[in-house]
Amino acid sequence: MTDTTTTTTDAPDCRQHGPMTLGTEDAPTWHCPDAVCRNTVLRPAAGVTRRGTIEITHTRADGTLLEGSRKGDGVWELVRPHRFTWGRSLPGVLFVRQSRDKRADRWSIDRASEALRGAGWEVVVDIDEGTRRSFAEAEANRVERAEERTERFTEYAGNAAGRSAARRETADKISKRFEFGQPILLGHHSQRKAENDAARIDTNMRASFAEADKAAHYASRAEASGSYEEFRKNAPRTLRRLEKLRADLRGIERWQRGESNNGYTRALTPATVADLGLRHDELTEEIEYWEHVIAEAEKNGFKVWGPADFKKGDFARMRGHWYEVLRVNKKTLTVPGGPDIQKVISLETHAYPGMRGTRPYDEVTGHMTAEKMAAVLEEARKIRAEREAAASS
Repeated sequence: MTDTTTTTTDAPDCRQHGPMTLGTEDAPTWHCPDAVCRNTVLRPAAGVTRRGTIEITHTRADGTLLEGSRKGDGVWELVRPHRFTWGRSLPGVLFVRQSRDKRADRWSIDRASEALRGAGWEVVVDIDEGTRRSFAEAEANRVERAEERTERFTEYAGNAAGRSAARRETADKISKRFEFGQPILLGHHSQRKAENDAARIDTNMRASFAEADKAAHYASRAEASGSYEEFRKNAPRTLRRLEKLRADLRGIERWQRGESNNGYTRALTPATVADLGLRHDELTEEIEYWEHVIAEAEKNGFKVWGPADFKKGDFARMRGHWYEVLRVNKKTLTVPGGPDIQKVISLETHAYPGMRGTRPYDEVTGHMTAEKMAAVLEEARKIRAEREAAASS
């Protein structure tokens, strides 16, 4: 049967754009007539017992949520294969993990909706990509959650360490009867008790080791969570992140102009134009956030290196080595390549003089002119000669 765009009196409303239009009559699916919005209402097919209404919503601020389900109604089993799960933080609500601050996963939503419709549920799908948090708000929330994880895992580690110590203490108390080497006397009335004690010692020691492993695991997770903000705002890592984000933004702008981006083009339909505009705004906001992070790092003494800081023949310190600069590029420095065996790597001293390589500026942690490096090497040579002379005398 062909689709119809006739609006009837019992048409449901899209929360954003008003009355919906009807799809096929044999499988009634109402959809928003707006070219960009794809919200739908799926009603049970003919002959299927109607069970109630399930609402699936998505916003960038809250992620993908499923409401209207109750424990034991079978909804969980239907949507579980389509990425929906549950958690204590949202009682009575199913959700898609890590869906906040991201575009709706329409593939999962559509298939979950069809599975529910086939089981007799009316499904209301409401997707609003425009409602979102600012990147700064989202990042602050991620840092806050990392701090909460740190507290939680620290508590878990302490509890596990306490249980480990208690089990070890229990084992030690039982073992005192064997501390002078008293063997188990076979056939004696004490044999059974001695064997039970030995088994209890083994059980408690194994439990102690297991709890100690748990304590170490949770302590490691607490440490990782505690360093989340430091990891995210690490200046060299942030520079690499900014490079990628700027490249992504340039690609979005090429698509917006109708041009190819790395060999791929996109038809500028209303939905695509809206999606590209939203992505452009998100990238611009995120870039501004990380640029502010770098500006703060520079105030605290971090140096952002670039082509203006070097000339051919200078030396750049990277990853604990000094490399002679063979060429200054826009985004990288050309330096001697091959294994980093020496502390100072130049064409004159390099074990692989024919090899070249490039290193990005975000790896640079120091600069030295050729003249200063020559003076440093000469001073080191004199010190070695004096030490060798003193050792041989």
